[in-house]
Amino acid sequence: MPDKTILRALRGERQPIPPVWMMRQAGRYLPEYRATRAQAGDFLSLCYTPELAAEVTLQPIRRYGFDAAILFADILLIAQALGADLWFAQGEGPRLSTITTPADLARLKPVDAIDEVLSPVYETVRILSRELPRETTLIGFAGAPWTVATYMIAGRGTPDQGPAHALREADPATFDALIDLLVSATIEYLSAQVSAGAEVVKLFDSWAGSLKGEAFTRYALEPTRRIIAALKERYPGLPIIAFPREAGQGYVGFAKATGADCVALDNSVSADWAAANVQVDGCVQGNLAPGYMVTGGDELVAETKRIVQAFSGGPHIFNLGHGITPDADPDNVQRMLDAIRG
Repeated sequence: MPDKTILRALRGERQPIPPVWMMRQAGRYLPEYRATRAQAGDFLSLCYTPELAAEVTLQPIRRYGFDAAILFADILLIAQALGADLWFAQGEGPRLSTITTPADLARLKPVDAIDEVLSPVYETVRILSRELPRETTLIGFAGAPWTVATYMIAGRGTPDQGPAHALREADPATFDALIDLLVSATIEYLSAQVSAGAEVVKLFDSWAGSLKGEAFTRYALEPTRRIIAALKERYPGLPIIAFPREAGQGYVGFAKATGADCVALDNSVSADWAAANVQVDGCVQGNLAPGYMVTGGDELVAETKRIVQAFSGGPHIFNLGHGITPDADPDNVQRMLDAIRG
């Protein structure tokens, strides 16, 4: 097998040209994705049809030659597998039945039942492990427990994750039980992805930044540590990327505290600060603002080169600070890649 650049970075190797991929690289900004999505009929059908999910995962690899492909799925599939109702309202995002009481929690399925729903996802991984170019790393993923819990409690995305914060304060026993269930389910979900062929896994804690102080340690850092420890016990040497988005100072020491091989960074922190405070512990991933994929121009090229330079002293995987947006210009993605690769 080729010595894949992503895996080299995750082992702590500094490379003169950093490997690169983008969060949400298979998405609505690409016309080929929109065509496949129309063929599927709806978003969940796309997620659960392995041939189509594999196709949209492969599309940005064919077009751009990214160094990694990330499984096409959604962080809330695990909530559905546990028994929550899940649907997507057109133009409004996900909707779920809510979990706010001990009785709601008791109605959820046990962890050993999730494969019944999630088996198509594992088949997508198997297809990708056969069809990806040999030099391309396959990344599996899951949402981190806190972030998934915020949706399950509120029944939708919220600006401040207020319903989840309210439940953890008013009924910590129910909240903690939900987090524990999600930790166990996430370990099994990611283990199945690895067994199917994922070479790296990533934990997306998209709403970690709304946790402060001890709450961040208890509900962002500690669940991540537990998941990573269990996965590494089962799969020694498995590289794991953690993304506690908008953690701010919480990024400092996060890799050492959780066992993550790489910390993904959002664009609310500067690359220079992160190089001095986070990269000292190992690989970092990030952190170009997604807006540059819309605006493009000389500013895109200059900012891309500035980030590459800032992280040039250590292991780095170039990525955005969050997912690419549907209004991005596909040509700007190529401009970014040209600026990275020269």
